[in-house]
Formats: sequence, C-alpha cells, structure tokens
Amino acid sequence: MKNMIPVLCLLLTTAGAVAQDKHNYISFSKLVPVTGTEYVLTSLDNVGKMGVSHGEHLLFINTKTGKANRVDFPKNAYLRDWEQVKLDTLGINLILLTAQTVNLDNNRRIDWNDPVQLIVLSTDGQKKVQLTEDKFFSSFWTIHRETGAIVVTGYYDTNSNGKHDKTDKDEIHLFDLKTLQLISKL
Repeated sequence: MKNMIPVLCLLLTTAGAVAQDKHNYISFSKLVPVTGTEYVLTSLDNVGKMGVSHGEHLLFINTKTGKANRVDFPKNAYLRDWEQVKLDTLGINLILLTAQTVNLDNNRRIDWNDPVQLIVLSTDGQKKVQLTEDKFFSSFWTIHRETGAIVVTGYYDTNSNGKHDKTDKDEIHLFDLKTLQLISKL
C-alpha cells in the first residue's frame, strides 16, 4: 500500500492539471488572402474558460510552400483589426494592425483602458514595426493614398487617470509608410 501512495499522488496531480486545461483551445478567425503575394493571413486565439482570450498571434501561411510565419504578441493582447495597405505607385504593400499590446495601467491584464497601438507588418509576417508609442492613445487614423502617409490622432494621458480630459496632451502624428518613420508631431 505504501508503494501506491506516490502513484496515487501522481495520478491525482495529473488529473487536476488535465481538468484545468479542458477548456483551452485554439481558434482561428478572419482568414484573408494577402493581395499581390502568395500568403493568407489569419489570427490564432488561445481561448480558455468563459471564452477569454489568453494572448494572440497572427499566422502568415504561404499557399505555395505550406510554410507559415507566426507573429507573436504579449499574453492577453487584443488584436482589434488589420487591413492590407497596397499602394502600387509608391511601392507600398503592408499589413496595418490595430492592437492593444501594453498593460499601461498595470492592472491584471490588457483591457479597454489601455492604449491602441498601430503596428505595421510585412506581407509575409517577417517584419514587425510599432508606429505609435506605448503611451500614446491612438484615436483615429487615415491613410493618404497619394503620399503614402498615415495621419494618426490621439493623446497622452499626462495625469495617468485613465480618462481623456482637458489636462491630457492631444497630438497628431504623421508617419511615412514607405520608411515607417515618424515625419512630424503636431
């Protein structure tokens, strides 16, 4: 009987670990072909109990070779949306992602009170560049298709109260999508 105690403990520990993981699974969403390339883009969501996402990833799948490039983001990141920006006359072809990837208020996880970042990805997922700063709360943006610039409005929460109010610093940021560099702040 004494020999059975370690085995019993191991079985109970393993059973508990399996029971904790029974609700975790991977979900794919928004399967989209990337125009002008041989890639298809999708997101991988690690979903746990109650449908709560535990980190996110994007997957660029090469439809000719079957190989994939995975782009990882912090645990509990919230990938809001992505769009392809293809401006042939300017030689620009990229993926523009809006995401919340920083837990700025240092609470338990990334949530709606954290800033939205604008992130540029190459069409094969090999290159990732964050345009906006972690502390900049992006509000609106538009792409000027003749110049290849993106104009982003937003603010810095200067008093760190988690609200957009009169003490915050509102700004407009202008980025060049060809060089992925900040042109100016207004």
